[in-house]
Amino acid sequence: MNRRVQIISILLHALLILIAYVFQGMIFPFLRFGGLVPLIMPIISTGVAVCEGRNAGGIAGLFAGILCDISFNNPVGVFTVLLTLTGLFIGVLADTLFTRGFVTYILSCAAVLMISAFVQIFPFLVFERTPAAPLFATAIDQTAYSLFVAVPFWFFVRALGNRAQRVSPTGRPL
Repeated sequence: MNRRVQIISILLHALLILIAYVFQGMIFPFLRFGGLVPLIMPIISTGVAVCEGRNAGGIAGLFAGILCDISFNNPVGVFTVLLTLTGLFIGVLADTLFTRGFVTYILSCAAVLMISAFVQIFPFLVFERTPAAPLFATAIDQTAYSLFVAVPFWFFVRALGNRAQRVSPTGRPL
């Protein structure tokens, strides 16, 4: 892939992450379902990792994680580390073992969303000794709601991934 196409691809992915961040913070809080707001940033970083591999997945995870840490009330750096590592890990799996498709995307999103939910409820379980059953029920409900929202985001992430990969061996866009 030539340098110009790489730069355009990075800018388009950054724009998608920023749009998802706006949706996460300004639109979805008004679309609560059962008091839950879907998590979008893990979905986007996972989608980039599935469609484009470990490098793009790690960078998207880093960027999305920084934005999550800015907006969520968690210890600093938790989502930055989590989404960067999951972007790298899922990207490696997409590069080596998985096929790059919708099923892989949804299963990867489910795993990352469950891990993200556990990270969010961990302080309540350990430090505040909140009963586990309602916390895990909320985590499962939030994951299901987020997966429902993940479906339309697949088309955007896949379109950007396909655009970046439509380059001939000479480096010219096809």
